[in-house]
Amino acid sequence: MEAEAGTADELVEHSVLGLGRLMREGALSPVTLAQVCLDRIARHDGALNSFITVTEQRALAQAATAARELAAGIDRGPFHGIPFALKDNVDTAGILSSSHSKIFVERFPRESATVADKLEAAGGVLIGKTSTFEFAIGGPSWDLPWPPARNPWNSDYLPGGSSSGSGAAVGARFVPAAIGTDTGGSVRWPAAMCGITGLKPTYGRISRRGVHPNTYSLDHCGPMTRSVEDCAVMLAACAGHDPRDPGSIDEPVPDYLAALSGSIKGLRIGLVRHWYDEEATDEVVAAVDEAVAVLRDLGAIVETVTLDPLRDYVDAKTTISVSELFSVHEKDMRTRPQDFGKLLRSRVMVGGLVRAEDYVQAMRWRAELCSRMMVQFARFDLFVTAGWLAPADPAIPDGVDFFKKRQLVTMPFSLTGMPALNLPCGFSSGGLPLSLQFGGRPFDEATVLRAGDAYQRATAWHLAKPELA
Repeated sequence: MEAEAGTADELVEHSVLGLGRLMREGALSPVTLAQVCLDRIARHDGALNSFITVTEQRALAQAATAARELAAGIDRGPFHGIPFALKDNVDTAGILSSSHSKIFVERFPRESATVADKLEAAGGVLIGKTSTFEFAIGGPSWDLPWPPARNPWNSDYLPGGSSSGSGAAVGARFVPAAIGTDTGGSVRWPAAMCGITGLKPTYGRISRRGVHPNTYSLDHCGPMTRSVEDCAVMLAACAGHDPRDPGSIDEPVPDYLAALSGSIKGLRIGLVRHWYDEEATDEVVAAVDEAVAVLRDLGAIVETVTLDPLRDYVDAKTTISVSELFSVHEKDMRTRPQDFGKLLRSRVMVGGLVRAEDYVQAMRWRAELCSRMMVQFARFDLFVTAGWLAPADPAIPDGVDFFKKRQLVTMPFSLTGMPALNLPCGFSSGGLPLSLQFGGRPFDEATVLRAGDAYQRATAWHLAKPELA
């Protein structure tokens, strides 16, 4: 390894921009960086199950290409030479894309998803495909071809989902960046559980072409990284209009890094405390309240705001989601139900009982909830609330269904399609991460990232590192 870059353990602590600087200075080869990631996965992932497929040869070949290009003065931008992972419901040409299901156990697509193509075009180095809940909804499950991922902070606990492996892989420092998908919180929940940063951008900001659908009208792709700054780099690399995705929006992509000014003085933030103060654990309430105090100290104007009850968003989203989920899987559910895991079967079958009028009413309800939230943006630039209502759950087969334990505080921003960012804000008494959530106006990821970055400059929660077995 290049002496200037430090040891392998030191190297994996660098930010995406920091790694880029080392590569451009000639102190670090992209091949060395990729090999460090691969070695770390080989050494530690047996306890975490974060990867379904590790693309070692492809990664080393892409890293060698990045090394030659950088040496020749060809610079594809801040993501050039950066190792990354993709959730396994994201298609990759010639590489297993299983969605963590027996249904797709031998599925090798001919084309890659747009988000995969964009990241590789930006010079990214694909390290592998990460585990998920089955088809991004049926989990955590122990009756699938691959085991569920574990939490890097304590492998006796779960990493959240459904982007379980992406969250665990970034948290464990296997890769500095990964893509997850988010329909009701599937980027932000594992980000919260694994002590990392996860962004669900605005609906339509990142193409979903080539991503196996969960709920057509609610699915998003999003970056998962250790810091907000890294999130901004990854978002810039994969955002943009895609005419092949009917949900993609032709909206200009701003300079997200330039938005990270470090200052939130005068920013008006609405504190949605009623979404977490009754159902969240005491430790979550205390951690979020302390984070809000930091925002005030940084000069933000934080005032309490009352939005619609969390239950309203959850019920509307669930009705829409189970209906669309059933439409995705109806054929296989009728012809080969035994090949689904138990949890997915139970969640898909419910959608077959939803009436058309129930679905239509839920879509109308969604529009009303979105409109009422938008009205509040006349007063506020952002909302802030808890990122999740409790620390990670124990990894117990057939344990208590997490969907029945607590309301999903991530769902309001999923239902409305507005950008939302989760980032670490503390630890439980058991040493598990706790999380804060920002929500913003449609296509205003820049302000959401600005606020998160300012908070991270003033705190050190995102710098904490789990000790792996």
